[in-house]
Amino acid sequence: VLLLLAVVAVVAVAAADERPSYYGDHEDAKYKFKWLVKNDYNHYGHEEIRDGDHTQGSYFVSLPDTRKQIVTYYVDGDSGFVAEVKYEGEAHYPETYIKYNDYEPPKYDYKPLYVSE
Repeated sequence: VLLLLAVVAVVAVAAADERPSYYGDHEDAKYKFKWLVKNDYNHYGHEEIRDGDHTQGSYFVSLPDTRKQIVTYYVDGDSGFVAEVKYEGEAHYPETYIKYNDYEPPKYDYKPLYVSE
């Protein structure tokens, strides 16, 4: 009986040591997306395509100086993130200097107050 109990205990410990594998076989990632925001105050967007280890895409944003910044990028295996940044248009800056009146503190005319008793 003790021998049977010892054998069952060894088998139970050996079977419990097998952990499930969360890193099993899986398919390579494959997707494609594109989105855009455009209204009175914003204009920007992003698109990307991925097939396994190869990813490429671009995004853009309209800058406050009226230029458009475009970033084109790719990732190919171990190359890392490689980006090229371009600008379209010419920067225009609004007049920022506004002349305000200089501050002058109020002038008080202090006069003695005589009180009769």
